[in-house]
Amino acid sequence: MNHGHGHFGHGHGHGHGQDESPIPLGPIAAKIVVGLLAAIGLLVLFGTALLWPSSRSVDIPAPFQTSSGGAVVTEAGTVVEQDTGPCGSASFGRVFTGEPSPPSSNAFDCERSIVAIESGPDDGARTLLEVIPGPGQPELQAGDEIRLVRQTDPAGATQYSFYDYARGFPLALVVAAFAVVVVAIARWRGLRALIGLVVAFGVLVVFMLPALLDGKPAVPVALVGGALILYAVLYLAHGVNLRTSSALLGTLASMVVAALLSYVAIRMTHLTGLSEEQNTDVQLYIGHVSISGLLLAGFIIGSLGVLNDVTITQASSAFELAGLDPESSRREIFSAAMRVGRDHIASTVYTLVLAYAGGALPLLLLFSVAGRSITDVITSDAVAIELVRACVGGIALTLSVPLTTAIAAVLARTDAPGQQTGGRHARRA
Repeated sequence: MNHGHGHFGHGHGHGHGQDESPIPLGPIAAKIVVGLLAAIGLLVLFGTALLWPSSRSVDIPAPFQTSSGGAVVTEAGTVVEQDTGPCGSASFGRVFTGEPSPPSSNAFDCERSIVAIESGPDDGARTLLEVIPGPGQPELQAGDEIRLVRQTDPAGATQYSFYDYARGFPLALVVAAFAVVVVAIARWRGLRALIGLVVAFGVLVVFMLPALLDGKPAVPVALVGGALILYAVLYLAHGVNLRTSSALLGTLASMVVAALLSYVAIRMTHLTGLSEEQNTDVQLYIGHVSISGLLLAGFIIGSLGVLNDVTITQASSAFELAGLDPESSRREIFSAAMRVGRDHIASTVYTLVLAYAGGALPLLLLFSVAGRSITDVITSDAVAIELVRACVGGIALTLSVPLTTAIAAVLARTDAPGQQTGGRHARRA
């Protein structure tokens, strides 16, 4: 009896009193976490099946239709000649070879661009673009690669107009540079992370957007889609282990918290989202989609990236600390990892708020010259959306730190505390 008391007193003196129990907490907690994630995964799959979009078609909104009511078709083109001269040529927007017809009058000047059509049924021919200079109008130069809208006018003749600059090759270079740097530094883990991004984009395009267009409730769609993305991205990038599982459980819980906070904040502040042109277009042309629901879904999905960053950092910190000191208790691991987490919170909150402020910078610039008071500016719908988004994301981010750290600190000790194998097990995870 005396020997037993002495051993307990010795363990307590080293800070291990709470961990030294007849039944190790680590293996039990690991089984609970794995079971929870399996159950949540099944629930997510069931929700995906339940919310899967139907095959019904949605009419193309008027601004995105051609004059014949069909979808916009674009073709490749290159500006071969550019000058300033009289407008009104009969070749404007028409298909021709050689030189365009001269203008019928010299009423006013415009920017004239002869464009070589390089795809579609008129490949090899030319067309003429006439642009009156002004804000928002393209400033074309010879050699510019552009996209042209091809449509048919009421008389049945083909007509071309400027659509946008061709950015395929430059964008491909930027994406390729990003992929090369990530893979070069992070190697196989970086490659798996890129595959996870492709999966995330696939979930967005194949499931979430069609489900929203189908009129499915936005919040369940966002939660299910977000969970699908998290399962794929985290396990692909970081491997299937207890470290990743602790981060995943913390991120899923934080995503639900973000959803609840977003719902309360949007209802409490009466945000409509109609200050944004895209939302107004959605309400006008796709009336069955809820704008408030779409706003809420955007809040949820927008919080995933920063939550994932924080939770993975905290889980990794806890497991690394456990591996460095196999004798440390769960309380000591939690305390040390939380010191890292507090620094991470401080820096990430700045990142979060400044990122949203940067997105709203053009709007703030307009408000600054409108002579409105700072109170009116901050409480306006457009600015309030970004403010609420940043605050909701910040709260969810902050709460995710202790939650994920606690889960990781428990799972980092999958063996009985005080044994050397505990640290090695954590390192392998």
